[in-house]
Amino acid sequence: MTARSDSIFASTVLGTVAFRLRRAVAGDVPEIVQLLAADQLGATRDNVADRDLTPYLRAFDAITADPAHLLVVAVAGGEQVVGTLQLSVLPGLARRGAFRAQIEAVRVHEAHRACGVGTWMLGWAVEWARRQGCGLVQLTSDKRRTDAHRFYERHGFVNSHDGFKRFL
Repeated sequence: MTARSDSIFASTVLGTVAFRLRRAVAGDVPEIVQLLAADQLGATRDNVADRDLTPYLRAFDAITADPAHLLVVAVAGGEQVVGTLQLSVLPGLARRGAFRAQIEAVRVHEAHRACGVGTWMLGWAVEWARRQGCGLVQLTSDKRRTDAHRFYERHGFVNSHDGFKRFL
């Protein structure tokens, strides 16, 4: 399955490689899951050795059905998925009723790290949030992802809060 041309959000050339940022389609799910599983923590959480993508496809359907959520992929050259992130717009009463954008599951294929793809994706996400009327962009990152923390700090994110999670 290929993306519709109206789902292209941005394009750039980094070095000699052309990249496009577009809305993810169901056919991208296997490559997105591979990116999640290639991560130091995702290797244990998103092991797809059994190749059962059913729960991922169910989540993909829920994300794409809700206009408050957007799943994007960065593709290199033709259609090779080399990066992904999810954006969600959250309304809230705090901060005078400000909307906030939540950035989740930022991943870049290891072969394309340090060439600017992550910076380009994150910059686009922040501008997207601004265009949606968000007054704040937030993300969480596991405490063990120290390289990711340095990346986010270089891009203006401040480690200002402690997060708490409870698995169900």
